[in-house]
Amino acid sequence: PKKIEALAGQRVVAVSAGGHSLALTADGAAWSWGGGSLLPKKIEALTGRDIVAVSAGDTFSLAVSADGTVWSSGRGVEGQLGHGDG
Repeated sequence: PKKIEALAGQRVVAVSAGGHSLALTADGAAWSWGGGSLLPKKIEALTGRDIVAVSAGDTFSLAVSADGTVWSSGRGVEGQLGHGDG
């Protein structure tokens, strides 16, 4: 194992891995890496949404905010995103 230096200083409370990786920090921020991205980057589209859970699929991501809203992104060719398409 090797420490992920890009997350140093963050209090990570949960992680999920699929075709990429996600981390959830104590301040409600979600971070993503893998699938072509070499270092963790904060998912800016979720900033301020108070994320409480994350899950990484093969080519898609899910996040749940404190108010119970489910957020999805990525490739959903088989309906994985829940948007009624794909």
